[in-house]
Amino acid sequence: MIILVGGEKGGTGKTTLVTNFAAMRRNQDSDVLVVDTDKQGSASYWAATREGNEQMRRVPSIQKFGKAIASEIRDLASRYQDIIIDAGGRDSLELRAAMTVVEKLIIPIQASQFDVWTLGAMSELVNQAIAFNESLQTFVVLNRASTNPSVSETAEAKEVLEDFENLVLLNTVIHDRIAYRKAAKSGLSVVELQPKEVKAAKEMTSLYQEVFS
Repeated sequence: MIILVGGEKGGTGKTTLVTNFAAMRRNQDSDVLVVDTDKQGSASYWAATREGNEQMRRVPSIQKFGKAIASEIRDLASRYQDIIIDAGGRDSLELRAAMTVVEKLIIPIQASQFDVWTLGAMSELVNQAIAFNESLQTFVVLNRASTNPSVSETAEAKEVLEDFENLVLLNTVIHDRIAYRKAAKSGLSVVELQPKEVKAAKEMTSLYQEVFS
């Protein structure tokens, strides 16, 4: 499966999803590759950190930039079972090119008005990509949501998403938890943390099952 995690807004936790997905796939014996198209290189740093931990299964990562990325992904797909692409937080050449070849696009947003406003532009990009990639499936996940039950932003974001027929909201909500930062710092997925962070592991496992089912 080829999955792209991207969007127009920075700071929504895209790399967190990429790295957790990749580690969880690897632990299920998938031959997985992370393709980092974000010049910040956060996913690549995570993979390098993980490689230094002999107890963890290695997750290979490469960096790719430019308009040739679509053909390069097609070539890589013949050598790996799963490719997970981190496209960074902007409307980039890499994001647009990758959308023409991937099977699923995951758009993480925070439950804030500023992130919700970007969905119109992303919906238009999806429509353009479908002209080249008719099988593209696009999903939105609410990420870094408040753990405070009194905050209503999540419900408001869900209501706004009803206006976009080509964007499917996933059921799982990922909350803003320290566990994700702990895992990233050590080159881990949140489900690999010891001692186990139960709430974070449960919600990430739920999201993983939704995306890869």
